[in-house]
Amino acid sequence: MTGFVTSLWRYPIKSHGREAVQQAGFNPGQTMPGDRVWAVAHEQSKADGSEWVPCANFSRVSKVAQLMAITCRLLDDERIVLSHPTRPELEFDPKTETQAFLDWVKPLMPEDRAASARLVRVPGRGMTDSDFPSVTLCNMASHRAVERKVERDLSIHRWRGNIWFDQVPEWQEFDWMGRDVQIGDVVFRVKEPTDRCMATTANPETGIRDTDTLGALTHWGHQDFTVRAEVIQGGQLSVGDKVTLL
Repeated sequence: MTGFVTSLWRYPIKSHGREAVQQAGFNPGQTMPGDRVWAVAHEQSKADGSEWVPCANFSRVSKVAQLMAITCRLLDDERIVLSHPTRPELEFDPKTETQAFLDWVKPLMPEDRAASARLVRVPGRGMTDSDFPSVTLCNMASHRAVERKVERDLSIHRWRGNIWFDQVPEWQEFDWMGRDVQIGDVVFRVKEPTDRCMATTANPETGIRDTDTLGALTHWGHQDFTVRAEVIQGGQLSVGDKVTLL
């Protein structure tokens, strides 16, 4: 089996923006560089940046659909630029300018949700939904299968994945559990399917829930899409690189 990488995506602030990159370097046991570096703890969260905690501690798309429409850029000096269809562009330093971010995102947050309170990070550990530093591997053929089921075009951004590839049969990625996959110079060990939530029902252009993606997935007997993998051999990978099951 050989596919090829069609796009690479990182999410510097968990649930708050996406950014395309053309290449990335990976290190064993770590997330994609620049991915989920920061997470937004809400006022009821006990997250303090001392350790990984589950996603329920954070403001996220599954609870706030408007967050899906955020895009971002991670600058070389670690400042972040955020954009949204209804908000002015914001450039800020997440280490020192938290209040500027909280003021910017507040109009997107429903009044009946716990308010965003602070930005947290765990040094050396991206705040993935999994309890291990994961990278999501995403099959374009499986995405097209979901599009056919809902009878409309869907943005891949609904899935908030890292590495997208094509020329692999639909759903074949679920047969890779415990197997190793080489992409560019990097070797990943596939560990689990990615269970999905209400986040995927939101349109990435508008931040409005408009498609029953979860209902569509149940057609195949699950609500999973993409797989989570661990980096076991570091190196570089780029858009266009081969995807090979070892």
